[in-house]
Amino acid sequence: MRILLAGATGAIGRQLLPLLLDAGHQVAATSRSAEGVAALRERGAEAIRLDVFDRAAVERAVAEAAPDAIMHQLTALAALDFAANARIRREGTRNLVDAAHRAGVGRIVAQSISWAYQGGDTPATEATALDDTTEQPRATTVAGLRALEEAAAELPEHVVLRYGTLYGPGTWYAPDGLTAQRLHRGELTAGAAVSSFLHVEDAALAALAALDWPSGTVNIVDDEPAAARDWVPVLAAAVGAPPPVVGATDGRGGGRAGWERGADNTLARQARGWRPTRASWRAGFAELGRQHPA
Repeated sequence: MRILLAGATGAIGRQLLPLLLDAGHQVAATSRSAEGVAALRERGAEAIRLDVFDRAAVERAVAEAAPDAIMHQLTALAALDFAANARIRREGTRNLVDAAHRAGVGRIVAQSISWAYQGGDTPATEATALDDTTEQPRATTVAGLRALEEAAAELPEHVVLRYGTLYGPGTWYAPDGLTAQRLHRGELTAGAAVSSFLHVEDAALAALAALDWPSGTVNIVDDEPAAARDWVPVLAAAVGAPPPVVGATDGRGGGRAGWERGADNTLARQARGWRPTRASWRAGFAELGRQHPA
């Protein structure tokens, strides 16, 4: 299959590119920078320098690549620019989908997240509605996701992967990542908020598998949603940070917001045959500890 991999130098894209090449796919991969393009060429891909906000350039890139499928892994999270990230989801996705329509590309696999659901007391399934909050900055995040998912669904074959919180190389939860830095500064508390995690390699493996999945949205998370009071101390120990403060310091009294509920991966496991190689963040965080001995 011929693939256009948009966002090939991001945390997931870096893991996904070699998987696609090893599987025998032809890959045209994009990066915003000249340095990224050079790195992609060295890794064996056809490299395209692309600004996803440039509609004409996106149209040319898709037409010239002539892919069988587009893999949308574009984000701006490395720079902590949430407004830019939401813009990528709105405008960048719109440009990719419109270009796909014009070029006759009928399949897309797109990156979403699994913590944009409405509130509840149990892990969210794909049948749970997206949050209709008006509170910022969450409202901007959810609106961007809604735009991304609705645009992707315009193509006849579309798979939206609602990833859990990513950890591992190139993420905020790497031994040298943002979260580890916050732990070392004593800024992260261990309260009741529930998260679902996912190793970045498992995210890439799911994207590869999704090329053959039927259309729809799928939660791609590990098997163990966990409260911060459970996972934060484990991560702190793994990265050699001091034990965190237990309980919230944000006025919630150690509670959680309704949307901090984690996500359920039953659909991925039972209907798609997907299994995370790290079934729990416990095993994955232990790997981080071996990479960064305390």
